[in-house]
Amino acid sequence: MIFHVAYSAEARQDLRDIYEYIAYELLVPETAAGQTERIMKAIRSLEQMPMRHRLYEEEPWHSQGLRVLPVDYYLVFYLPDENSATVNIIRIMYGGRDIDKQLNES
Repeated sequence: MIFHVAYSAEARQDLRDIYEYIAYELLVPETAAGQTERIMKAIRSLEQMPMRHRLYEEEPWHSQGLRVLPVDYYLVFYLPDENSATVNIIRIMYGGRDIDKQLNES
């Protein structure tokens, strides 16, 4: 079964923020483009077998079926829905952040 991937507004903003931080704060636009492309490529791979990645351990996210896809130093949080064959990308965050706090603010 092929799944449709849908980005939340927060996830789209996260991707823009990642690009802008690397390109304009760290001053390496080539790296920014490469990093965001790797993240998007990994997300596209969720069209097939999105359940292959681990569930996020913390509640209430674990019970809701939130999964985590690691990409380099970033974590893609997503909710697969088998009934609608959709993968909802919730957030994309740097792995060194306070993940629980960021998810609770989403």
